[in-house]
Amino acid sequence: MQALDFGGLRATFVNCTLKRSPERSHTQGLIDVSAGIMRDHGVDVREFRAVDHDIATGVYVDMTEHGWDRDEWPTIFAEILESDILVLAGPIWLGDNSSVTRRVVERLYGGSSMTNAAGQYVYYGKVGGAIITGNEDGIKHCASNILYSLQHIGFTIPPGADAGWIGEAGPGPSYLDEGSGGPENEFTRRNTTFMTFNLMHLAAMFTVAGGFPVGGNQRVAWDAGDRFDSPNPEYR
Repeated sequence: MQALDFGGLRATFVNCTLKRSPERSHTQGLIDVSAGIMRDHGVDVREFRAVDHDIATGVYVDMTEHGWDRDEWPTIFAEILESDILVLAGPIWLGDNSSVTRRVVERLYGGSSMTNAAGQYVYYGKVGGAIITGNEDGIKHCASNILYSLQHIGFTIPPGADAGWIGEAGPGPSYLDEGSGGPENEFTRRNTTFMTFNLMHLAAMFTVAGGFPVGGNQRVAWDAGDRFDSPNPEYR
């Protein structure tokens, strides 16, 4: 394959494991595969393990302005705003995303009403993906929840934007455990590789285009009274 250079792109991975560092995170094991591919192709990759940070509960950018004594989310949020790619990664618990994943999604939502230089919502022109690990069924359910949330607040989702690995149902080896077969699993390796390249390709397209196309999608213009030729229900 022709060497692909995605230099100039920045990606942020947020690991929503329940385990604080330095405890081993199986989700991190799969993040390492995707992040490694990106770094090999010139992407500036930043990583956060959410539970290592004092992230307040809420739906505002800075919860210290809403009664909380501490909130480290603004630092992570600033990195996301500087990134072209965001990958949310986390484990399956009781068939669903972890509580940490949900908190991160809620905090992302808190910034979704902000606008970019073009007057669009602030996440327009950014690309989103999902990584899921666990010992029970639910990869597609968890990924669809994350990807729906990301597109709803303005991220663009490329083809095949999720990857994951689950072991045998019930207690058993996790992704990084000896004999799990996770790192060697062909299906997971393929999906992780395709997801990673699709994220980089789409982010590069937006970079060349100068962001997501402008027209009929600018919140600033809508608030100023422009209705972009949409039908006015008062004149039907």
